[in-house]
Amino acid sequence: MPIPLLFIAAGAGTALFGVGKGVKAGIDQKEASDTNKASEYKVEHAKNKVNESRKNCGTAIDKLGERKVAVLDGSIKKFISEFEKLNHVELSESSGLNELQKLVLDKKSFSDLKDLQGMASSLVGGLASGAMAGALTAFGAYGAAGALATASTGTAIASLSGAAATNATLAFFGGGSLAAGGLGMAGGTAVLGGLVAGPALAVLGVVMGAKASKNLDAANANWEKAKEFEEEMKTAADLCNGIRRRSAMFNRFLIRLQTVFDPMIYQMTEIIKERGTDFRNFTEDERKVVASAMSLAGAIKAVLDTPILDEDGNLTKESGLVIESTQKKIESIVA
Repeated sequence: MPIPLLFIAAGAGTALFGVGKGVKAGIDQKEASDTNKASEYKVEHAKNKVNESRKNCGTAIDKLGERKVAVLDGSIKKFISEFEKLNHVELSESSGLNELQKLVLDKKSFSDLKDLQGMASSLVGGLASGAMAGALTAFGAYGAAGALATASTGTAIASLSGAAATNATLAFFGGGSLAAGGLGMAGGTAVLGGLVAGPALAVLGVVMGAKASKNLDAANANWEKAKEFEEEMKTAADLCNGIRRRSAMFNRFLIRLQTVFDPMIYQMTEIIKERGTDFRNFTEDERKVVASAMSLAGAIKAVLDTPILDEDGNLTKESGLVIESTQKKIESIVA
């Protein structure tokens, strides 16, 4: 018995519907796959960018740490050696010394400077042995006074290296224990700028595991999460770049301070050779050289004492102000 045309038509329609549905499913699956791949690329690109910023920032902080050590173990060490030869140092109220008198180191500051210099010398000893991992990062990021409080002179390298390893921000910049502990890039970034580790890590896990998802809606959700992650990483990279620039600015400023300070120390040395060690026998100009050197040592100490970062890994306000205020002091010293 012939099959009614109605059933044939119905059967054909059902088949076409099935084919159409299958085609759409295939298209959706491909679009989901492409979207997930694009999400993965966005996440990887964001991670690579912040990783590059992290490394550059870490290098800049390390260079600042090296500069601090060089200033303390070089210029400051020479100044302390020459100044301690002097006896009866009293600055008069004469016009040439009156303003400088307000800027010079007091006894406590001088003592602190000696302690810092001793710590720097112990750090220099670790340069040759390769035991400096983390110590320069901590010394660069912290104010020198804060670093001194963290590390006694005898154990400066171990203490500062330990501080860098246990501080999430410093470990992140140095590629230390944080990255090795399983949190990875997102966990390290989370310590910067108040970023929250949980959401960032959740986004990273969802997007990077997206290959298993063939659902277009889920893929689109992953794309939105990838964009969110990208924005957080951009914020972190911007913070890293800001810290890098601040560190480089401090480094350059300390170099400039040395170029003014070193000739003063040389003059002190020559004055002592010619006049002896009794400050009372110095002329007013010679006393002014000593006072200027003391003032500049105090200005350098102020820069060394200023931390670049706070405990949360953010730039400190004082690090943005100290260079301008110190520059004004220098102008009054060398005028």
